Order: sequence, then structure tokens, then C-alpha cells
Amino acid sequence: MIRPFSRMPALLKSAPSIAALGLAAALLAQGALAAAPAALKSFDIVRISESQAPKIDGRLDDAAWQQAVKVDEFSQFLPNEGQPESLPTVFYVMYDKDAIYIGARLSEPDPSKFTASILRQGQRLQNEDRIAVILDTFNDKRNGYRFEVNANSIRDDALYLDTTQTQWDWDGIFFAKAAMGENGWTAEMAIPFKTLSFGTDSKTWGINFTRFNARRNEGDGWVFGNRSQNPGVSGTVNGLEGMDQGLGLDVAPSVSFRENRNFVADTSEFKVEPSIDAYYRVTPGLNASITLNTDFSATEVDTRQVNLDRFSLFFPEKRGFFLRESDIFEFGRIKGGDTNAPTFSRQSLENGKPFFSRSIGLSSTGEPVDLIAGGKLSGRIGGLNVGALAIRQDEFAGINAQNLFVGRVVKNVLSQSSLGFIATKGAPRSNLDSSLLGGDFRYLNSRFPGGRTLEGEAWLQQSDTEGVQGDDMAYGMRLRSPNNTGWKGGIGVKTLEANFRPAMGFINRTGIHDYTAELGYTRRYRTGWIQAAFAGIDAQQIDGIDGGLQSRALTIRAFEVSNRQNDQFKIRYRPQTEVLSAPFTISRGVVLPVGEYSFDEVEFDFNSASFRPVSVVLNYRVGDFYSGQRWRGTGELAWKASPHFWVTGSYEYNDVSLPQGDFIVRLASTRFDVMVNAEWSWVTLVQYDNVSDSIAAHSRIRYIPQAGREMFIVFNHNLLDENEDGTFRSTRADGTVKFNYTFRF
Repeated sequence: MIRPFSRMPALLKSAPSIAALGLAAALLAQGALAAAPAALKSFDIVRISESQAPKIDGRLDDAAWQQAVKVDEFSQFLPNEGQPESLPTVFYVMYDKDAIYIGARLSEPDPSKFTASILRQGQRLQNEDRIAVILDTFNDKRNGYRFEVNANSIRDDALYLDTTQTQWDWDGIFFAKAAMGENGWTAEMAIPFKTLSFGTDSKTWGINFTRFNARRNEGDGWVFGNRSQNPGVSGTVNGLEGMDQGLGLDVAPSVSFRENRNFVADTSEFKVEPSIDAYYRVTPGLNASITLNTDFSATEVDTRQVNLDRFSLFFPEKRGFFLRESDIFEFGRIKGGDTNAPTFSRQSLENGKPFFSRSIGLSSTGEPVDLIAGGKLSGRIGGLNVGALAIRQDEFAGINAQNLFVGRVVKNVLSQSSLGFIATKGAPRSNLDSSLLGGDFRYLNSRFPGGRTLEGEAWLQQSDTEGVQGDDMAYGMRLRSPNNTGWKGGIGVKTLEANFRPAMGFINRTGIHDYTAELGYTRRYRTGWIQAAFAGIDAQQIDGIDGGLQSRALTIRAFEVSNRQNDQFKIRYRPQTEVLSAPFTISRGVVLPVGEYSFDEVEFDFNSASFRPVSVVLNYRVGDFYSGQRWRGTGELAWKASPHFWVTGSYEYNDVSLPQGDFIVRLASTRFDVMVNAEWSWVTLVQYDNVSDSIAAHSRIRYIPQAGREMFIVFNHNLLDENEDGTFRSTRADGTVKFNYTFRF
């Protein structure tokens, strides 16, 4: 049995710094810092009949667009916030019972200067000419949806987990096309109400519009603040009623034909694997889903990482079933990627996460594990956000088949904050009984003058693992102001006790107090070659609960600039201390003895703007490393020969010289992207590292005739240099053909 927060008084008594942060969060929650609302823009939407629905071809020539509401009050939010847009932009909005329709007319006097190099569905549209619409369907300025399309008709979408965090791996069904003309380009979107969650009485939604011009590095928006747009800074659309979500049922059957070949054992196996995913909208704001014989064979492979650290790396979730409405299960903002402080590795930010979906259906080495069935309930009931996930995982590698459960309830409080609880049951990679209970408070205020944001969180967890008694809690607090201009900063602390074991979460170090701090200043220039300059400092210290330093790192971000095309150059200095309480095997045959190691390095970094036909990323680090020296070079070269063909190559080289031994770590990859059109793409990725002495080739052909309908042809081939003589031999290979079709009712 979990002993819910049984030692909370003692914990606060032993951690005064955490209690102080808790007091600060409480003061904020009581409104000690007054917020200024963003300037409000609003319009009444026009409804058309279903027979008038426009054909989504990007041309804006349907008669219905003459009735649509015209939105044309756009200004820059990047680079010069509040200045007039450089090129005229007009959006049009209307709806019928099935969908909301967005049109856009985007002036460009010289069409040869379009940046439209991306032609593969599913690819991020960074540094592309594109438009976007943000929908806050509950009009609570907390979370919402983002839909984008570029001039090549490539769609992209995301969930806002809150106003500062975005889940780009989410994939919703919507339709969009673009068309180029002599004086610019036009675009159309149809966003079905079946794709969205909203309340039955939601007649007013939050809405916002964006145009991004890549060659000017210019973002133009309808409503904005702090040089950004999100659901907390938006206008409203009024008069929505009578939207039809149908039966609210999506059924997505799929079948895969898969052959596996083991060259070492000289065996092969052919399988036909049917599977089905079904999604049912219980209420307009509450969704239920079920998966049977779940198949993830067409999921993109992980990108390899070099690890010269003592602790495990973090790999993000990419599987669609777990990504759908994943925002409901986010806890305490224990999430990497919500800060760009280089001192904080993603794995240290994610450390202590109570639920991490990659713990399900994957072994600790990343091998797939069969999921027999699963169900999920997520959405809103009144003022509550709720989520429940139940999975039946099959047996594997000595681990028994078992039932797994995650439950999450979040209550919205104040204007943008929340109070929540989470519970998990099961251990997908162990035969031990395990459960967890946690609670979190998340404070958010994005309504300060200029759209400035202040966020904070406090959370507490306790795990219960069979055979383990005591020292099984984790708790933390953080306060942060992530502003894009002027001062930004934050401070945080979290404690993970020695026996804290979130069996369905992510953990890479326990028995620690983890302290973080960051402070910096961004200055933006309205004229001249430099667009923005930043200087700052961030630091992290990790101490053992029983006393003594474990790790300390400081990054002095001395010089970071970007120009008006978004080329970036950075110089950083990083002193670091690591204390080894046990011998550390850093490479084969190289063992660092117990002791304290202090070392520092200088880093130079250059990124050219990715919209260019040829772009480069260069990073060079040199300095001390533990008891010796290291220099590290990383490079990436991308050649966009045309929207139909890309080649990208990357290489990382670590040359380490220590008294205990010298070694070199290499990681190389090559990627070929072939895009026939917006429906057909072929991507091949080849990766090599000399730690595993293996080559992995992944090739995937994808056909998407329409959103929700897909075909995949996937090949994987692994080779190993067993004798380290440069001779690679095939170890295993597989090929998969998969069809997926979504029926919407």
C-alpha cells in the first residue's frame, strides 16, 4: 500500500529552500503579482450551409469565401514586435456544421523568393513560409491546438500542453492545400470538429493567426505578446453553435505484413498482424480509445546518441496511440525542452517523471514488446481534466504479462493554473508489484504587460515497490520567467530519495537533491545586421541526500547572437565538477577511479539558417575532461537540392585522453529524403557508432493520399563488426508493409 505523503512535514522541515519556493508560489497563487490582460480582439463568425463548403484546393475561388469574416489587422511579433507587417496578409474564417474553414491570401511580389523546400508530410515546418491557426476550444487560455500549412501543402499540427510547452508529435486529422500565384500564395484549411474537443456550450473559442516569412525571419500575427503566440495570448471568435461531431467514432483498422530475418541463427519468420484502434467521443470534451494487438512497426526509429555520462539517456515518445491527448498526463512540468539552458541535459530535466509512455511496449534496450490490448479515457468533465490509461502487456524476456494503469485528474484553478493528482499501478519492465501516487500544483500567468510569462510548480510523489521500505518519495518546486526579450530567469530544486522507483516513469539518478538556476538578458535590434543578442548564466548542482557533492556544472553564455536570417553564433564557457563514489567505466578498458574531478571547456557553436539550400551546424568543444582532456567536434551538412531531394550528413567525434587510457568515440549518420510529391515520400537513415560497432539502416516509404489514410513500406537492416576489423556482417533484418485507414462516423 502507498502511504500517501506520510512524511511531508519532515520533508519540508529538512528542506527550507523548497519551503521558501512553496511560499513564493503560494503568494503568486493569491494574486500578489497582478497581471495585465492582453489586448482583446474579437469577431463574430459566419456560418455557411454544408452545400456551400469550399473545395480545399488552396485557391480561394469558391463563392463561400465571399461571405467569410476577413481578418487583416496583422503586425510583426518577430523580429520587431509591434511594427507593421512587411507584406500584406489576409485571413478568412467561416464554418458549417462539420468543420471550421480557414483561408489566407499572402502577398509576395517576388515569388522566386518563396521558401518552400519541405515536401514531406509529417516534417516540421521550421524556417518555411507558412501560415498557422491556433484554436483554444475551451477558451480558457490554458491549452489548445495549432494547425499549419506551407506553400507546398505540407501540414503540421501540435497540442499546446500549456502556454509554454508544445507537443509537436501529436497528429490530428485536418485538410489543407496551398497554391502559388504571380503575386504571392493562397491557402485553405478545413479543420473537422471531429478532430477537436470542446464543450457543448462553447459558443466562444480562443483563436489566433500567424504568417511566417522565412527569408525575412519575420513572424506576423493577429494577437501576440512577448514576441510569441500561444493560447494564453489570443483573440476570440464568437457565435459558434450547432457543430456536429457525428457519432464521435473513429475506427482505424490496420494490417501489417512483416518478415524478420536473423542472420546469426539463420532463421526467418513471416507474420501477418492485424490491429485496430478505435476512438469514441463520449461527450464533446471526453474521448475514449481502445487498441487491440497494437502495432508500432511503422514508427520512426530513434536517433542515436553518444553517452559519456554515468546516467541513462532520454528518448522521446513517437508512437501515435500514446501521443494522442498526451497533454492530460503531463505532471508537474517535469519535462525537458521547456528551457534552452545548455547546462540542463534533457535526461536530468525529465528525471523523476512519474509516467513516461516509453516504459510501456518497449524493453530497457528499446526492443518492441507486444501489447495485447489497451484503453484510454481522456478529456474534460466539468472543470476537471481527466485521463485514464489501461494496457495489457504481453510477457517478454522473463517478465510476466501484466496489466498496467495510469490515472490523472487535474482541476483548473485561478486564471491559468491547475491542481492535479496522478496514480500508476504496474511495472512493465519488472515482476515486482509497484505503484505510485503524486500531486502537483502548476502556476501560470502569461498576462503580464507585453505578454511576459511567470510560471511555477510544486509537486510530490511517493512510490511503493515490493520489497522496498522507506526513502521512496520525490518532491520539487520551481519558479521561472521564460521571456523572449529583456530579463529571463528561473530557480528550482527537486529531491529524489534513494528508493524512489517510478516503475512506469523515467528515472536516471536517485538519492539526490538537484538544484538549478538560470539568468539571462536578451536584447533585440530594430535595425542593423544583428537581430538579437543574448548573454546569461545557468547552473546546476546535484548533492547526495546523505551529504556530499555529486555533480556541479555552470555555463557562462558569454556571447550568443542571431542575424536577421536567423544564422546563429555562440561562445560558451563551462566549468564542471563530478564526484565518483564508485569506479566509472567510461569506455571499454578505461576505468576512472573514485574521486573528485574538476574540469572545464570552451564551446563554439554556429548554426546557419535552415531555409538556405545548403545549411550547416558546427559545434566545437575543447578543454579538460575528468583527469585528462577532450576535444569534441560535431557537424551537420544539409543539402536541399530541391523540394524533391534532400541529403543530410552528420558526424560527431570525441577524442578523449586520460591517464587511465585514451579512446575515440564516433557517431555518424546519413539521411536521404526523396519526395515525389506531398503524398509520396521515401526516407532512408543510416547510422553508425564505434561504441556498439554497428550500422543500422532504416528505410521508409510513406504514401498519404489523405489525412487519416496511410501506407508504409519499411525496411530495417543491422550489421555488426564483431571482430573490430572493419568487416561488417548482417545480424538481423526485417521488412514491413502496413496499411492504415481511418473511418470517421
